Amino acid sequence: MTTVISVHSFRGGTGKSNSTSNLAGQLCAGGARVGVVDTDIQSPGIHVLFGFADDLDGTLNDYLWGKSTIKDVAHDITSVIASTTTVADGGALFLVPSSMKAADIARVLREGYDVGTLNEGFRELAKDLALDYLLIDTHPGLNEETLLSITISDILLLILRPDRQDFQGTAVTVDVARKLGVPDLFLIVNKVPSGIDLDDLEAQMTAAYAAETAAILPLSEEVVQNASAGLFSLTSPDHEWSKQIRRIASRVTL
Repeated sequence: MTTVISVHSFRGGTGKSNSTSNLAGQLCAGGARVGVVDTDIQSPGIHVLFGFADDLDGTLNDYLWGKSTIKDVAHDITSVIASTTTVADGGALFLVPSSMKAADIARVLREGYDVGTLNEGFRELAKDLALDYLLIDTHPGLNEETLLSITISDILLLILRPDRQDFQGTAVTVDVARKLGVPDLFLIVNKVPSGIDLDDLEAQMTAAYAAETAAILPLSEEVVQNASAGLFSLTSPDHEWSKQIRRIASRVTL
């Protein structure tokens, strides 16, 4: 059985794609077969973290428009992880990126796409690649695609910053997720400045959302300087940010 994990945020700029890619890398290194789908079709970018250029061929767009099967646009990037850390036996990582070509993004914005086809693609990908985990990097906010991702998820990871607007938007998303019956929901607080009482922050999260906080990621100059140049949790495993990513990986594999 494939565990479907949607990684979502109500607003952009929370570090969602960076967290998703690093979580995928950790799961792969631990010996799991992992797929990542970039469904942020309007503003894709997770492919950069895995070393792809923006003009890549074979994307989710091609599948949604009937040009390719979903398996044909799943890029085996296990070697990217293996080049940085040891991958346990059986570990594999596949990425289904979205197109960065201006014409393709314009077509999505103009025509949209069939979310039913997207749902079928998730199922086919999980089966054809015998995935242990399927990670869905969602588009921020609430729309038809996001609701689909939440509905089919076994685990929903909600990322927010310690910011009042994020708090309010996350409350709406938590309410929607519970109405849709998501089995497991966890919070990830990112970009937390130094000097904040972490125990108090976690208590605030529990009180506000009645949900477990899977990790508190510090605001880190080193992570910022990394500038999407690879997976920070693998290149800097002893950093507190990386330790928190491993905490998430441990939580979703229980």
